[in-house]
Amino acid sequence: MEVKMEKIEVNVVKFEVKVEAAKFNEALNKAFKKSAHRFNVPGFRKGKVPMAMVKKYYGVEVLFEEALNICIDETYPQVIKDNAIRPVDYPQIEVVDLGEGKDLVYTAKVTVYPEVELGEYKAVEVKKVSYEVSEEEISKQLKAMQEKNARVETKTEGTVENGNIAVIDFKGFVDDVAFEGGEGFDYPLEIGSGTFIGDFEPQLVGLKVGENKEVNVTFPENYGKEELNGKAAKFEVTVKEIKVKELPELDDEFAKEVSEFDTIEEVKADIEKKVKEQNDAREKSEFEEAVVNKVVDNAKVQIPEVMIEKEVDAMIKDLEQRLKYQGLTLEQYYQFTGNDNEKMKSFMKERAERKVKTDLVLDAVTKAEKMEVTEEELKAKALEVAKMYSAGEEEKMVELILNAQKEMLKLDALTAKTVKFLVENAKVTE
Repeated sequence: MEVKMEKIEVNVVKFEVKVEAAKFNEALNKAFKKSAHRFNVPGFRKGKVPMAMVKKYYGVEVLFEEALNICIDETYPQVIKDNAIRPVDYPQIEVVDLGEGKDLVYTAKVTVYPEVELGEYKAVEVKKVSYEVSEEEISKQLKAMQEKNARVETKTEGTVENGNIAVIDFKGFVDDVAFEGGEGFDYPLEIGSGTFIGDFEPQLVGLKVGENKEVNVTFPENYGKEELNGKAAKFEVTVKEIKVKELPELDDEFAKEVSEFDTIEEVKADIEKKVKEQNDAREKSEFEEAVVNKVVDNAKVQIPEVMIEKEVDAMIKDLEQRLKYQGLTLEQYYQFTGNDNEKMKSFMKERAERKVKTDLVLDAVTKAEKMEVTEEELKAKALEVAKMYSAGEEEKMVELILNAQKEMLKLDALTAKTVKFLVENAKVTE
């Protein structure tokens, strides 16, 4: 086999491959054996026709396509390996010359992984944001606990006030035509919750049980339903019942009822501890992201369009899977949001390009620093995965996971190691 390689444009190479005549003739024989059952020749049972008779009745050319595929399958992977090329996509094959008793000559044009020109990646200066636990956050969580354990009672007198729950019937109209999804019965609406659009809720304040009112609102431009986006609407509303929430006192008795603690101060301390843990995790995550972003911004790389397209397709597939768990199809999601496949691809393209560049840059740093993953580190990664799916039987799962997902685990572990290296070497500015 003879191979010539030339770089014909950025991230694209072209191979000219010459396969010896003897090798192509072997492929013709393999092609014949593979497809012998397809040929019918008088005097011979199906599948028992000699090759010479197939050539006579059908012409040897009938075997060329299969023989060509066999030759390419046998030679192209070796060409890629020998030239240390990392293809991004399938090659574009063109046949230059072929025939029985002749050398096969074909070209393969293929997009390859781009070269990354790393900028500064050690000691990049990055701001680190700190998050303090505020009294406001503690009060907010205590308030949520009160709301969760509140008693709801019917208000026998008076009118709808902010904070009350108004049980309503409503019907919506756009241009005096009722629209789909705009009708509800015995709907409990907490006034001031912001559940309904615009100033719908404030317009109910002051109404008594049994009273009707026409409520006028305007749907947001990006509401998500094309027929309602930016449209003025009116709702015919009837108040059927008014309810009030009685919040429990924030005292030691409350603490005993809703938690494992004996005093309200212990509850506050526990909230503070958990918020601090969340803040610490947020600080760590945001700092890591900022460091990686700085390193990526410092690097230069020309990304093949096909890599971005593949990443967009993967993102849409991931969205489809997540919707499936919610009982929705991608088509239904598009209907609800006013999108289609092309709009979604366009929306995701910038994020996909950033994701591809980030992966390429991190991979380049990994290679530049000659990072490796030990068997112990791989087992630790497999153990992390096992704990997510098989509590109590992690050890049994580790070997299974290693056998099935070793390359993926290795990639994840290397990426984590690279990010850790970048973070540890970054210069922190508060």
